[in-house]
Order: sequence, then C-alpha cells, then structure tokens
Amino acid sequence: MNRKIKLVWDFKGPDGLETAKHHCIHLKEFAAIDNLPFHEVAHETLNDMHSIAYIIVDEAHMKTFRDALKPHRGLLA
Repeated sequence: MNRKIKLVWDFKGPDGLETAKHHCIHLKEFAAIDNLPFHEVAHETLNDMHSIAYIIVDEAHMKTFRDALKPHRGLLA
C-alpha cells in the first residue's frame, strides 16, 4: 500500500488566506503541466493570521513535488 503525503505551505498575516487560495492554483497547474497525479489540492485557515495550502500525493511522487515546489513541511496524510 502506498502512503499518502501532505505537502504544506504556510502563509501568515492578514492576506494569508488569499495567498493560500492563489497558491492552490499554481499547485494544480504544476501537476497538470507535468501530468503528475495527486489526490487533493486545498487550503485551510488555521486562525486569522495563519492559512495553509497543501497537496496530497502518493509517496512515490513526493520527491518530484518536493524538489520542484519546496514545501515548508510534509506530513503523512
């Protein structure tokens, strides 16, 4: 069974949510251009001053995304 990895980018400040939403567009574009599979691209608000954008990928494809997109952190999804 292939593990799923959640690659996360943090955006802080009053514009963090809008930046996270916009980053999701770029994550989807990157995957589409290189025809890379993913499970989910989304954003979350953690509090008024901290939002995240993330993509969930199979562990087999994680290095491709990680090396090209430089996420702030990764988690098991």
